[in-house]
Amino acid sequence: MKIQMFIYPGMTLLDLVGPLQTWSAWPGAEIQIVGQSTGSVPTDCGLSVNATHNFDQAWSDPDILFVPGGTEGTFALLDNEDVLKFLEQQGSNAGWITSVCTGSIVLAAAGLLNGYRATTHWMAKEMLPAFGVEVGEGRWVIDRNRASGGGVTAGIDFGLALMAHISGDEKLAQQVQLAMEYSPSPPYSSGTPQEAPPEILAVVKQHFDSEDVERRTELMLGAVNRHERLHGN
Repeated sequence: MKIQMFIYPGMTLLDLVGPLQTWSAWPGAEIQIVGQSTGSVPTDCGLSVNATHNFDQAWSDPDILFVPGGTEGTFALLDNEDVLKFLEQQGSNAGWITSVCTGSIVLAAAGLLNGYRATTHWMAKEMLPAFGVEVGEGRWVIDRNRASGGGVTAGIDFGLALMAHISGDEKLAQQVQLAMEYSPSPPYSSGTPQEAPPEILAVVKQHFDSEDVERRTELMLGAVNRHERLHGN
């Protein structure tokens, strides 16, 4: 099982670490951490991750291609032609094309989710249809050989679900879940827009909207135009 995980500056660390920790227990798995260049890559929480391979060194035919999400760092990728071309090329030979959080926006911009069902962070779901993607509900969505997880913490759920789906062995995924002592019991019921008190939801939305919305919109429009020109809807 050759697992190729793409990383980039400003990504959300837990988007990567959730499935990475899960899949590192997959018997026989090999994992590449791929960046545009090798070396240290900063994440949005201040902790850097080491890219072990660059684009030229990456497997051309991974069994699983994975992209994590984020906010500003992720939207910057929508204007990065080298990254979009790399993902498009890798996706043409990958067995599975996968993401967590807004990583699905990047996959969609690369033309890899046309006509597929996928999910993303709740604040970004409205962006997927612009790329010809059907929005799915739930912590993870599997549609043929595409798999996506919701926002950030959904990465572990997504990782376990995909492991069971590909291997055909639910017991393997259950063993990994137990080894990680993954039995969530959050102190608050505020993890989705439906659960969160209205005042909490308003603050989080305001924080998201206070970021560079104009620049984000510009990048989205550019990515949608590129997608329509190259892939259609």
